[in-house]
Amino acid sequence: MQKLKIPKNHSGITKTLRLPENLINDIQILADLKNLSFNKAVIELLDFSLKNLDDDDKKLIEKKRQNFNQDYN
Repeated sequence: MQKLKIPKNHSGITKTLRLPENLINDIQILADLKNLSFNKAVIELLDFSLKNLDDDDKKLIEKKRQNFNQDYN
């Protein structure tokens, strides 16, 4: 299984999420333990999850990404 690596800074887009309180608490604990912002911890967890998706789901995302890029470029 891969290990989670935390890179430095990034730029991004603001998006609002509603998350269950227990999930927020666990992410905040992880962020505190790793001396990270909550936002940075969420980004790394989501990135890790997307990189480790089922192959069929990865293919679906790639197909949608190509359509999205064609529509908005």
